[in-house]
Amino acid sequence: MDTFIIQGGHELTGEIAVEGNKNAALPMLAATLLTDEPVTLDNVPSIRDVHTMAGLIAAVGAEVDGLATGRVTMTTRALTSHAPDPELCRRMRASFALAGPLLARAGACTLPVPGGDRIGRRPLDTHVSALQQLGAEIEVFPDRYVMRAPHGLVGRDIFLEEMSVMATENVVMAASLARGTTIIRNAASEPHVQDVCNLIAAMGGRIEGIGTNTLAVHGVPRLHGCAFAVGPDYLEVGSFIALSAMTGGPLLIKRARPADHRITAIAFSRLGVRFEARGDDIWVPAGQELEVQHGLHGALARIHDAPWPGFPADLVSIAVVLATRCRGSVLIHEWMYESRLYWVDKLIAMGARVTVCDPHRVIVEGPARLYGQTMSSPDIRAGMALLLAALVAEGESVIQNAQQIDRGYANIESRLRALGAAIERV
Repeated sequence: MDTFIIQGGHELTGEIAVEGNKNAALPMLAATLLTDEPVTLDNVPSIRDVHTMAGLIAAVGAEVDGLATGRVTMTTRALTSHAPDPELCRRMRASFALAGPLLARAGACTLPVPGGDRIGRRPLDTHVSALQQLGAEIEVFPDRYVMRAPHGLVGRDIFLEEMSVMATENVVMAASLARGTTIIRNAASEPHVQDVCNLIAAMGGRIEGIGTNTLAVHGVPRLHGCAFAVGPDYLEVGSFIALSAMTGGPLLIKRARPADHRITAIAFSRLGVRFEARGDDIWVPAGQELEVQHGLHGALARIHDAPWPGFPADLVSIAVVLATRCRGSVLIHEWMYESRLYWVDKLIAMGARVTVCDPHRVIVEGPARLYGQTMSSPDIRAGMALLLAALVAEGESVIQNAQQIDRGYANIESRLRALGAAIERV
């Protein structure tokens, strides 16, 4: 088990480059199974979950080259299995993104119940229902899903029960090789969903409506190889904006794709944080106001998550810790996952003034003096939030289970040290 040791209180300043989007890279790696030709992906982040996904794909017949370089080439001339390694699958929820491509290319797939962050119930009903509508026969067991498409997949007009990111990606991948046209209504439209759709289009797929909540996927007989770049991780960008505002120094965030951050600008402005676009970069100036901005007629300031283009659920933990540095009170409402906020007891132990209203809502009152503590990272985003808290806390903090943070943030300790942080891994 890896551990971070952090000495807090240092002003961080300089430049930091954004890695590729984890939530794009994982399904994009899965999508390479749709063709027998080489697919090269640039800007692939060197994180644990990427290595896990590459291992899963290699186990079903893919050749993987360049994994350590950020430029990864996947070639799956023939599938040797349609049942990926169960142990690897249980390490992350994204393993279920293999369902669509394996059904489309092999006509069968067996996957265990996936693992991943413990942030609440994350049902797969939407995936199963949508794939069944395309013609898949799915048996649901307590520990696994056995899927077959004995007559192939056929396009349908599908309305997703929820605006699920991975369900949208699974249906897009499956439908890309199905017979006929599939209409996906109530589709997710996050930047990483758009990346998956654009990759399949670069492979010869025909998709209309990319970036909207209605997609039309016209099935083709086969897809071909291509080269494509993974987009920047907008969750990293949001984390670094908060990092700069909390520690006080100016920060230039390189390759940030500012157009992805309009809702982050609105949400963080309620905490007195401002930033600006500089071409493809984002500049966060020093000396942030860090004062809660209430609504009209004095309404209590509120930040809440929502499907894209709403405020991302994965930035809620970052918003909570950022709010501890701001003057005033703010209500933070995480309605999508019932266990996302369970980690705040660790923040309270550091000195934060947080009132837990219920599993979905907290009121944060700041500014609070935070003090170093020994704690464990419960998941990727809460782990990063605790790391931000440790960087501004007085004294030494110890964050155990640091590999959880590694699942979403590549080489984070060396990148933070380059900005002036006092952080070591043991």
